[in-house]
Amino acid sequence: MRTALHAQWILGFEDGDHILHRDADVVYEDDRIIHVGPSWRGETDLRLDMGAALISPGFIDLDALADIDHALLDSWAEHSLREGHQWSEEYFGTRRRDVFTLEDRRFIREYALAQLLLHGITTAMPIASEVHSSWAETYDDALAIAEAASRLGIRTYAGPSYRSGVNLVRTSGRRDVLWDHERGVQGLADARRFLEYAADTANPLVHGALLPCRIETMSMDLLRATARLARAYDVPVRIHSMQGTLELQLLRQWYDATPLEILERTGLLDCRLFIPHAIFGGDEENGSPPTDRELKKLADAGVTVVHCPLTSLRYGMALRSFDRYRDAGITIALGTDSHPPDLIRGMDVGGNVAKVVDGRTEAGGAAEYFRSATLNAAKSLGRCDIGRLAPGAQADLIVLDLKDFRLGVVDDPLRTLLMAGSARDVSMTVVAGRTVAADGKIPGLDLVSMRARAQELFERMRSAYTERDLHRRAPDALFPPIFPNAG
Repeated sequence: MRTALHAQWILGFEDGDHILHRDADVVYEDDRIIHVGPSWRGETDLRLDMGAALISPGFIDLDALADIDHALLDSWAEHSLREGHQWSEEYFGTRRRDVFTLEDRRFIREYALAQLLLHGITTAMPIASEVHSSWAETYDDALAIAEAASRLGIRTYAGPSYRSGVNLVRTSGRRDVLWDHERGVQGLADARRFLEYAADTANPLVHGALLPCRIETMSMDLLRATARLARAYDVPVRIHSMQGTLELQLLRQWYDATPLEILERTGLLDCRLFIPHAIFGGDEENGSPPTDRELKKLADAGVTVVHCPLTSLRYGMALRSFDRYRDAGITIALGTDSHPPDLIRGMDVGGNVAKVVDGRTEAGGAAEYFRSATLNAAKSLGRCDIGRLAPGAQADLIVLDLKDFRLGVVDDPLRTLLMAGSARDVSMTVVAGRTVAADGKIPGLDLVSMRARAQELFERMRSAYTERDLHRRAPDALFPPIFPNAG
């Protein structure tokens, strides 16, 4: 089927970069783009005029929430409450359990992928919290992502998250990691099994990746085994690292090494490595950013830093700085990590934080951030057919509506969207030529019913924190409202 979309603005691709067309068409036949630019005069099966809109490449989210969001509960708490968000030593030893059934988790994955599509994400590398599981994700969890992705039509790079240890609070109140190495070995076996499934499936939307948990919850043996598996299957590895001072302190205590040194020792630095956040260097006492030498080592190794501006800022952290990492030669991609999966808000927040960090209004430029959400991410995945609108590329695109009165006037459409809009201005999402979301709806899904069920599961998740809390505090004590409830 040949489809032509006309819009006031289209962000095409020429000579290695995005380029803005005015009053133009994008035409795709089945899953491939065949024309971008001045009005198409050829035959079409369907022609739609999107009017005052920007047609853009779909966004690529390399740390994409595949869960019911926990940041709503834990991104604002003071210290005495924060320890209640971790497992207690007793819970680890005798009471750990799955808060959600496999059926619940399948629904949660579909709910999360629907959110991504409605926010203009066309390619995603999912992430979910392990806090609510008896240990970590399983092969069945990864399969649930793949099956939901196939139904809904979103491109995914997926796999079960696995670990050999868990962050918790000791009975003394001290933060630590306790280990269950057998579960780590089983998790890696599940990851290998999913890689084989992804390699065998005929679905071009499902790709395998290795997605171990945080670096401090991985034994050295499991890290080395992950690196060997990644090289054997030639797949990306994403591991959260260089993201917090506790991680730095524990790795220094156990191995007298920094996170970057651990990645090097275990062979992961030689893999196709993605590091979400990468905010801290090796100085655990001062929480300093990476040194120039550390940035060079990341750049020389070809590491992709997955920058999650909204989530980092919510937890009181910032990249120091976007321009410094880019100028060091590091490929920067973007992730959302928490709800909402809104990369437009993320780009705006990230750019403004960069201005503060660098003290320059031109810092963290919109073009660089937009490339991070499209071209850079595609390059990191080894793809030259996504993240751009050009003949021969996959028909992955989004329509951003610019007609809302609240957006105000338009100069450059991207700048207007970043300053006054959000991903809620996405009116249509197309993946591989398939319209997977339009006008706030997804074919085949009852979003009203899904929202109600998600709220029920969120309440169950919220209540389960009491079981894990060292002091067994009630949910209303762990998560007090902003203002007291009446009566």
